[in-house]
Amino acid sequence: MSGDIQVKICGLTDRAGIEASVNAGARYLGFNFFPKSPRYVTPVQAAELAMSVPPGVCKVALTVDADNALLDDITGHAPFDMLQLHGHETPARVAEVKARYGLPVMKVVGVANVEDLANVEAHSTVADQILVDAKPPKGAVLPGGNGIAFDWKLIAGRRWPVPWMLAGGLTPENVSEAIAQTGARQVDVSSGVESAPGCKDADMIADFLASTK
Repeated sequence: MSGDIQVKICGLTDRAGIEASVNAGARYLGFNFFPKSPRYVTPVQAAELAMSVPPGVCKVALTVDADNALLDDITGHAPFDMLQLHGHETPARVAEVKARYGLPVMKVVGVANVEDLANVEAHSTVADQILVDAKPPKGAVLPGGNGIAFDWKLIAGRRWPVPWMLAGGLTPENVSEAIAQTGARQVDVSSGVESAPGCKDADMIADFLASTK
């Protein structure tokens, strides 16, 4: 595999997971502020965890349809480097969040079929990065972290005006193939490196990073 693939480990809840991710070479660490997620952390908990993240590793705050009050709380507690919007935010809301907080915004767009790519295009004109994820199953509680993939052929060879990241059902076993099929230079994983929901596994994290080399 040619070049440097950047990896985001998302849904970290403890220092052991942060240490394992950093030691394996992750470039982004994600903290989940969606209360229904098994990976949920409070702004206070995240602030404490953020202190153990070394300089140069991007700290990402994952939110789902968050209002300004919650974003104020999150950004007021911890020095995040990027905001990840994982709900039904419109391009206008993305622009509003960027302007209000002065932080890069990564917009997550769920993909299940070719029609969904129009939403990727719309957000790529305003977001700083796009995370292309699998659409959650009908009735799912979580907008992401469900361990399901989409048809990678849908985005094979596609490029957008901003950097993008691939997510959705990635594991140490399939990430190499996902990169080969899509041409992704950045990948995101959460449930694919867990021994149980919300419990990151250091060996699986190391294997995942090794599989992107």
